[in-house]
Amino acid sequence: MKTIKFLLILLLLNPFFCMAQSGSKTTQTVSNDKIEVYYFHFSARCVTCKTVEAETKKDLETLYPEKVKSGAISFRAVNLEDASGKEIAERLKISGQNLLLVKGSQKINITNEGFLYAVSNPEKFKSIIRTKVDGLLK
Repeated sequence: MKTIKFLLILLLLNPFFCMAQSGSKTTQTVSNDKIEVYYFHFSARCVTCKTVEAETKKDLETLYPEKVKSGAISFRAVNLEDASGKEIAERLKISGQNLLLVKGSQKINITNEGFLYAVSNPEKFKSIIRTKVDGLLK
């Protein structure tokens, strides 16, 4: 319980690096129908930021090994301070830390869930990823 409180305090006291931008489901036209998972971050990163990335990647590889191997589902960590990262962020209309699932014209933002559960309840986070990705696979 102390760890959870510490992480919550860390998130509240360090908004530039650790607070996720809230967002709702939005749509944006993307050129294909594969599922692309993007984790947008800055260069300076806290433990929670790194854990969101690691858990997302691990969960995708565990839940959908064949789809990841075939390229039907991809994961990419994107540094918002790199030129290539800025281009992708502009294309997807992202201005801060975000964890997005993108398929065709759909964008699902699960940033808040990542920051809430990747450290404190990784199984719940894995379940959320499964639910959202399964919805996109239909």
